[in-house]
This record gives sequence, structure tokens and C-alpha cells, in this order.
Amino acid sequence: MKHEEALRRLKTVEGHIRGIERMVEDGAYCIDVIRQIQAVQAALSKVSTLVLNEHLNSCLITAVRGEDPDERERVLREITDVFAAATKT
Repeated sequence: MKHEEALRRLKTVEGHIRGIERMVEDGAYCIDVIRQIQAVQAALSKVSTLVLNEHLNSCLITAVRGEDPDERERVLREITDVFAAATKT
């Protein structure tokens, strides 16, 4: 997996969250806080996309090419479950 890219982005998010914490502690304007939260959410979405892409190109392909139909079904079900969870409100 492109661990370096995901880790770099996560460290950026971590710093960004600390900045948001300071904003809240300092009583920053609510809309500014919300904008920063949205930026963090977008950054986490990008990390999720990176991890999913790597999963599809490694674990999923390995399972699909493998001999075990139960493993194929399990991996496909995992992906379906992740997307189902992401769309719950």
C-alpha cells in the first residue's frame, strides 16, 4: 500500500484537527470552524480513497483470481458493507 502517502495525509489531518481545537478554545467564528472541519472531512475522504484503491488493486484482485469462492464472496461483501455504511445517515 502507499503507506507513505496515506500517513503523510493523516499527519496533515492530525495537525489540522489540533488547529480546529485551538480555534474552538479561542472562540473562533463558527463558520470558520465549520470550514476547517469540512477541509478535514475532505482530506479524510481522500485518504479513504487511497486506501480503498490499494485494497481493490491488491486484496480484491488476489481474491478474485484465487480458487476459493468463499473468499471472493467475503471480499466483495466487505466492499459492499463499506459503501453501505458510508451512505447511512
